[in-house]
Amino acid sequence: LRFDEQVRVVVFKSEVKGVFCAGADLKERAQMDDAEVGHFVKRLRNLMDEIAALPVPTIAAIDGYALGGGLELALACDLRVAASSAKMGLIETTRGLLPGAGGTQRLPRVVGIGLAKELIFTGRQIDGEEAFSMGLVNHTVPQNSEGDAAYQRALALAKEILPQAPFAVKMGKLAINRGMEVDIASGMAIEGMCYAQNIPTRDRQEGMAAFREKRLPRFIGK
Repeated sequence: LRFDEQVRVVVFKSEVKGVFCAGADLKERAQMDDAEVGHFVKRLRNLMDEIAALPVPTIAAIDGYALGGGLELALACDLRVAASSAKMGLIETTRGLLPGAGGTQRLPRVVGIGLAKELIFTGRQIDGEEAFSMGLVNHTVPQNSEGDAAYQRALALAKEILPQAPFAVKMGKLAINRGMEVDIASGMAIEGMCYAQNIPTRDRQEGMAAFREKRLPRFIGK
């Protein structure tokens, strides 16, 4: 996906009705020794980092349970859409663990330190409405009879992104992600570098031409 120039947006959904991702198999984990557990969690963390580093926008469609590593997967995405009936939580402390695949870092960056600490310390599960009220998800929708309401809303959101200039969207994602890691002056410099890369693109010229000619732009991602 990273190197496929035809990919504009990636949507993560589950094929299992009622479950987005239930997290690690604790019965499997119980058979591992300490070293194996450490290696397993490191691989999970690397996977989440790879998802977060995808250059195109990513959307998690949460139509059911997103617990532990399942919520960490959703947090590694840029945007999250949830059914109002979905259940989410970093429940690791209820099992003698702590989030180990990015949850302690990504959750506070999304909802703020205080709420993140409360959710992680208590291991509480929240529904889609609560998740929306605290900014954990971008949209919440009533579940439908097919059980894919969040996926349908995620597709609609993806279709809003698709017509926009692909390279500009990629540079916007890069500027936001890198800028959030540094002070604002450094972030401004990062934005400037990303903008400079966008200036010579054909899509920028097309965007200007379309505006002048009062027509929709035809972006090609170059």
